Amino acid sequence: MELGKDCKRLPNSETHNCFGCSPVNPSGLQMKFYTRDSSVFSEVAVPKHLCGWNNLIHGGVLSTILDEIMSWAAIYLLKRITLTKSMTIDFLKPVYIDDALKAEGRVLELTGKHEAMMEGILLNSDGTICTRSTANFAIFSPAVAKRLGIADEEHLNWFERIYNI
Repeated sequence: MELGKDCKRLPNSETHNCFGCSPVNPSGLQMKFYTRDSSVFSEVAVPKHLCGWNNLIHGGVLSTILDEIMSWAAIYLLKRITLTKSMTIDFLKPVYIDDALKAEGRVLELTGKHEAMMEGILLNSDGTICTRSTANFAIFSPAVAKRLGIADEEHLNWFERIYNI
């Protein structure tokens, strides 16, 4: 499953240890993100050690992938720093370890000055939606994120690079 040449790659930071997106966390998913129009995408390869029952991807890992894709969609599309407030997930079809997966996140609506409703979907290699999620995210300006201790100066500078793509 290829995202295509019309997608832009979003820069990732190598100075954090996020389980979902850090390229330096050897136990993590090491997700990479791309954007096109009003969505953010990631091709995901889930390592075998994260399986659940009978070679299926563990539901907690699927939840992490969706949380991560929705977070990056909010960060890039809304140009704000985010934290997940609540999340619902529908596990529609089994998702297998060896399958090539594609995650997509988008903004459903701004529900207030400091909140957004996001949607995430996870598709298998056949293009079938296997898992779907909606989430309510708190959104912060960089100044508020710094004041609350959510992000330090180094990461705020990194966010600025993403916002200016």
